[in-house]
Parts: sequence; C-alpha cells; structure tokens
Amino acid sequence: MRVVEIDTPHGPARVHLDLVDEPRAALVLGHGAAGGVETPDLRAAAEVARGERISVALIDQPYRVAGRRSPPRPPQLDSAWVTVVERLGVDELARLSVVVGGRSMGARVACRTAGATGAVAVLCLAFPLESPSRGGKPPQSRLAELDAVTVPTLVVQGERDRFGTPPPGVSRRVALVPGDHGLKADLEAVAAAVQTWLRGVVNAGAPAA
Repeated sequence: MRVVEIDTPHGPARVHLDLVDEPRAALVLGHGAAGGVETPDLRAAAEVARGERISVALIDQPYRVAGRRSPPRPPQLDSAWVTVVERLGVDELARLSVVVGGRSMGARVACRTAGATGAVAVLCLAFPLESPSRGGKPPQSRLAELDAVTVPTLVVQGERDRFGTPPPGVSRRVALVPGDHGLKADLEAVAAAVQTWLRGVVNAGAPAA
C-alpha cells in the first residue's frame, strides 16, 4: 500500500492507495467522524474490492491528518473530498470508473458529492439515518442525502443500528447484517453484501441498481 498526501483548500488529506494490476474500476472510501480508515468494515470492503480487481483509495480527511478529533462542518468536508477524488482521477485512478463511499459520516459525504465527483455508484457503510437527539429536540432525518443520489447505491446497515435504517429506493439497495452501527459483529456478512453488489456494478459497465 502506498500513502500520498494531497493538498486541499482545508489542509492536506492522506490517501492510502492499494492499486491492483489491470484494474476494472476504483473504490474510494472515507472514514467516520470518530475514527480513521482502519475500521474493520472499511478494511473488509477494501479487501473485497481488491479481490474483484478494483483499485482502492482510503482517504483521511484533513482534520484527521492535522490531529483534530472533531470534524468540521459539511461544506468543508465535502470540498476536501471532492478535491482529493478529482486529483486521483487525473493520476493514480485515471480512466477508471469510480465508486465512492465510506462509513457513517464518510457515507454522507460521498452521497452529497456523488454528482460533483462523477461517481458511477455509492457504497454506504452504516449510514447514520437520524441525528442524535439533543436538548429534547427530536432527531432529524438525513434521508434526503440518500434520496438525492441518482446512481446505484448500496447501504450496508446493522440490524440494531441506533441511528435507524434507511428504506430501499429506486436505485438504492439496503443490506441488513447482524450487529450495530460499528458493523463489527459479522464482517463476513458485510463483505458478502459488498462483493455481490460490486460485481454487479463493475460487470454492468453502466451500473444498474
């Protein structure tokens, strides 16, 4: 695996690249708010992708690279993400169809920027459908972020995820697996869901839901 830093308007991002021989596509994944790219579900998805001859890029957002724990506001996250994906598209991942995604917060970023990055599909691991309730206020739904995605989307969700479970959509599949928001209880189920979907996306060329 090769690690490169890419400058963004909000500081350098760190990209962990695993490029396969004769790749059929690329998978670019982002991390959650409280962790980096080493989480088990992201690693499981990356391993599956490599097995399907798909090059992988795992992106650490600039705030993580700078050692900060709390993520910035969505516009800053989105801007940094788009900058990195665009840069990869003209160099390491040039001429490849790109599937974007991530876990939790990273999945939200990928959804919001799917059009800007030219993604052919979106992979969401543990999408946080409802915000935590604070100050007596009811949780707010983030379903609009998923519904705005027009390309094929897979949501892999723990059956006991405290943030809720998104419904299937016109171009969206939802795979329920044992466990909670961490997606650690059954990594084989996570990997199997991602593998089946990725095969369909890549083999279709112009992906279908």
